[in-house]
Amino acid sequence: MKLMNIASGSSGNCSMVGTDQTTVLVDTGISMKRIEAGLATCGLTPRDLDGIFITHEHADHIHGLGVISRKYNIPIYGTMGTLDGALKSGKLGTFDFNLLHGISANGTMTIGDLKITSHSISHDAADPVCYKFEEAGDEKEKVVTVATDIGYASEDLIDFLQGADAMLIEANHDVRMLEAGPYPFYLKQRILGDHGHLSNEASGRMIKSLLNDHIKMIQLGHLSKENNFKELAFETVKLELDGNEFSNDVRDFNLCVASRLEPSDLLEF
Repeated sequence: MKLMNIASGSSGNCSMVGTDQTTVLVDTGISMKRIEAGLATCGLTPRDLDGIFITHEHADHIHGLGVISRKYNIPIYGTMGTLDGALKSGKLGTFDFNLLHGISANGTMTIGDLKITSHSISHDAADPVCYKFEEAGDEKEKVVTVATDIGYASEDLIDFLQGADAMLIEANHDVRMLEAGPYPFYLKQRILGDHGHLSNEASGRMIKSLLNDHIKMIQLGHLSKENNFKELAFETVKLELDGNEFSNDVRDFNLCVASRLEPSDLLEF
């Protein structure tokens, strides 16, 4: 399995997940040029993509969707609510509807040797989901999970995300920075609510419940530009992981913060 974060943050999100045979993107919230450059760092082009999986229709997840899929004829997968919302947003431009493929909010499909399972999340979008990726037929069940834009970590969601070898988990904001910051009151309430985003502390608690003895990387993603910064997110999550049953050294989990501007190193396992 492979995982590379191309961009992650409140201004745009895009990750690459795949095997030696199958490669997909999760979200395309940045420009096609940046996606092309990110893929090039691991020797790929958009022509190597077998699909694009969209978590929900907000602009920071679909900004480059129409342009890149139209140019490279890439199939797009998302829930019907997400696809409808993306079309109604007007951000896709003139579009070949045959590229759109509706999926269940809680279902499984296979592309090549990659099994993809979706799961509903709590966020203020039409029908948002997170994703689990597994190498089909792999007895060792290598698993990558991508879960951002989470209002709260329900028991069902935690059960779904268990067992990952690598995960990208939201750590959107520091509560104190958000409360003291310049956002209007309604926006602060939205972010803090059950259909908003995970704080650093909530992210750390969720990750602690997902730890296992074979985790190879934990990326913190979707950081707010205005209400968080990478050192604070890292240290807060690190503190929440204290006393876990596996290791008190987060270097054993390869805990890191996904960049909003630069692609991460390619993780292969």
